[in-house]
Amino acid sequence: MPRLPYPEDLSMFAPGGDKLLSNLAPLNVFKMLAHAPHMLKPFVSMGTAFLIKGKMDPVTRECVVLRVGYLSGALYETTQHEAIGLAVGMTPALIEAVKEGPDAKGLTEEQRIALSFTDHLVAHPHPSDAQVEAAKGHFGLAGLEELVLLIGYYMMVCRFLETFGVDIEEGGPKGTAIVDRA
Repeated sequence: MPRLPYPEDLSMFAPGGDKLLSNLAPLNVFKMLAHAPHMLKPFVSMGTAFLIKGKMDPVTRECVVLRVGYLSGALYETTQHEAIGLAVGMTPALIEAVKEGPDAKGLTEEQRIALSFTDHLVAHPHPSDAQVEAAKGHFGLAGLEELVLLIGYYMMVCRFLETFGVDIEEGGPKGTAIVDRA
């Protein structure tokens, strides 16, 4: 149950700001964020950067996003991204492995490294040299930075969702129809 009402009056937006919300998938996370309309575009832009422009393998990316969601107990996030994961090629067995963690059977070496780093970073703001080196050795410097930013972004998303009790949309996940035209 949401802790704040979803805004119904979009007059709080600067001129044209309501168009940004109308160009997005009808997701409750975006509706809830409309209480802070000045944050909506940056929030969407960063998420779009990972989903559309990111260099990480989409299946590995979704493994990371889901792991952050499971570790955070964020049902909204995991419900949305299980659907996204299936759409980019994850299997139900892989989703179950991600729930179990980096030692689960059925993970590729890349997924294992990414999930191990995710678990470590979610629990420790200062990852060990060994964790950093393992991730850097596989993903390279740019990939390591993308991985850290991906984990951090979705930690923020999960905390937002859980703080405000964002509901799963009626009828289930609505997909990732993010259109950043503003």
